[in-house]
Amino acid sequence: MKYLLTALFAALLALPARADIEIEEVTSPGGITAWLVEEPSIPFVSLELRFRGGASLDLPGNRGAVNLMVGLLEEGAGERDARGFAEAAESIAASFSFDASDDAVSVSARFLKETQPEALALLRDALTAPRFDADALERVRAQVISGIRSDLKDPDSIASAAFDRMVFGDHPYGSAREGTEDSVAALTRDDLIDAHAGVLTRDRVYVAAAGDITGEELSALLDDLLGDLPATGRPQPADVAVTTEAGATVVPFDTPQSVALFGHEGIERDDPDFFAAYVMNQILGAGGFESRLMNEVREKRGLTYGVYSYLVPKDHAALYLGRVASANDRIAEAIDVIRAEWERLAAEGVSEEELAEAKTYLTGAYPLRFDGNGPIADILVGMQMDHLPLDYVETRNDKVAAVTLDDVSRVAERLLRPEALHFVVVGQPEGLEATPGQ
Repeated sequence: MKYLLTALFAALLALPARADIEIEEVTSPGGITAWLVEEPSIPFVSLELRFRGGASLDLPGNRGAVNLMVGLLEEGAGERDARGFAEAAESIAASFSFDASDDAVSVSARFLKETQPEALALLRDALTAPRFDADALERVRAQVISGIRSDLKDPDSIASAAFDRMVFGDHPYGSAREGTEDSVAALTRDDLIDAHAGVLTRDRVYVAAAGDITGEELSALLDDLLGDLPATGRPQPADVAVTTEAGATVVPFDTPQSVALFGHEGIERDDPDFFAAYVMNQILGAGGFESRLMNEVREKRGLTYGVYSYLVPKDHAALYLGRVASANDRIAEAIDVIRAEWERLAAEGVSEEELAEAKTYLTGAYPLRFDGNGPIADILVGMQMDHLPLDYVETRNDKVAAVTLDDVSRVAERLLRPEALHFVVVGQPEGLEATPGQ
């Protein structure tokens, strides 16, 4: 059976890239809504679930509980222990993945049309009746703690943790979703049961499917799959303002190359200027070798192998971030160049040629995302999380194409804030003065 699944995956990857998909909204008798792209040509279904809130719903003192709970969802459920659950899934060529991010718990399921009832029964058990057996709990706890210890030796993880602490403080965003070694070691089975009941609830679930399943079939299965989950969950955390000052925070670390994470406040996903900011960022730092940062920092000066910037619109805060790594004796120069480019784009905007190239790339690349049932279902559920309309797939490229030079200039002046651009540098940077109090 597993070889059949491999062949189906290969066939899915061979499907032509497209964005001209037809999205159907279906609602179960119990009121659960889902988005669907029906594709009966291959007897295979991809199902995506998202529960808004994620690790940001950890209770005070229980940091890491949601992450650990999610890691145990397929480690035994219903009548099956961890081994029994894995063997049952493999016997029907079904695959499940579970993940916790700051703002969501993500559940992905892939299964054959012919074994759909069995696959959904397994998924239902994982969602509604996880066992949290003692042996599985200790095994996964050890894996999480091992990852936490590894992060303490990773410059990128250290930089991210320091930046988050500086910006978010005591807000859940201010600490790692995995928790600390001590907080994870202290978690009990009751903590995980409580996290499960507070996070996996019907009032915050989003559902999308793509493949060989009809709207009627999807509507009929939703209540059975999700109907036994609690109706409501924990309250969402408060929004948090992002406040930074220009300068640098240095975290000493014994390495020949320093890593710098930099940024300041960003832009919300539903802001009217989001697409202008998206195009602007493509020109500044997201466009690979065509971006200004890569051209100035790598191509002209050879200060790094890579530098990039990216928009981070979280549910309760928005960031505009970037990352660069350079030798300890060159990182200060790299930072100076990045600051100069930040200031130049804010003051001067971009050229007609840069704008045209960025829009051509962004509109041309978009259809390539729709390269199989899995990616399509993932896009659909992401659209729902971002409160986008059903016709977004049809109108998205028009929104990119409509961005003008004036739009980019306006958003650059608004968004790029050199006076707030802060760098967290992990390493042993030479010639870089840390900002007092940061």
